[in-house]
Amino acid sequence: MSHAPPSDADTPAPLPLLYHDGYLVIVDKPAGLLVHRTALDAHEQRAALQLVRDQIGAPVWPVHRLDKGTSGVLAFALDVDTARRLGAQFEAGVPRKTYLALVRGWPPAAGEIDHPLARDPERPSAGQPLLAARTRYERLARVEWPFATDARHSTSRYALLQVFPESGRRHQIRRHLKHIAHPLIGDATHGKGAHNRAVASWLGLQRLWLHALALELTHPATGRPFWLQALPDASWRALLAQGAWEWDKPRPAWALD
Repeated sequence: MSHAPPSDADTPAPLPLLYHDGYLVIVDKPAGLLVHRTALDAHEQRAALQLVRDQIGAPVWPVHRLDKGTSGVLAFALDVDTARRLGAQFEAGVPRKTYLALVRGWPPAAGEIDHPLARDPERPSAGQPLLAARTRYERLARVEWPFATDARHSTSRYALLQVFPESGRRHQIRRHLKHIAHPLIGDATHGKGAHNRAVASWLGLQRLWLHALALELTHPATGRPFWLQALPDASWRALLAQGAWEWDKPRPAWALD
């Protein structure tokens, strides 16, 4: 029995490679892609780990996490020893991570969230040990869009933040932003449904508005600081094209297109 060759639609697009050497490979993960397959998402046939493995023709090991909905910088090790060393860096909080986030409301121009978190965000916090967690943020820009999410206001306010998690708890940014009452837009678990739906309708686009913009770590072989950036995709530029944004910081080059 003959079989038709796979069509282009059946072949996953390669992930953008940000860096590749004999120790690690770093890619720009799109939103909506798992890092690796899990029982909770058994229906998903694609994951970054398998795609990168097939793309470079070598096994890879994940050394940190990005949620399925989060886009941006994602690192893999090319051997077990490198995975162990990089994993220890992330466990110790050595890498510096920078994220972009769209949130409800206008938080202060800058702030620090020092709030312990339960280990597992998918279980009730009661009975779980609380782990130290700290996140800094800076407000980049603000906007007021002409739609209502409740009966008290005819418009809705949102802000673009640059976020710097100083620890690596699961869903840390998402839970910390909820804690300060400025939840992440598009977050079905920790966000506000009314705002998620309103923004998705206004933009014609539904996603988790969180992007891993930059990562600085110590190279496992050279011991030198190592910095990489994944520029935000077209969805972020489309976001900034809607409404009269007021910039609190100089507008970044990627947002000028």
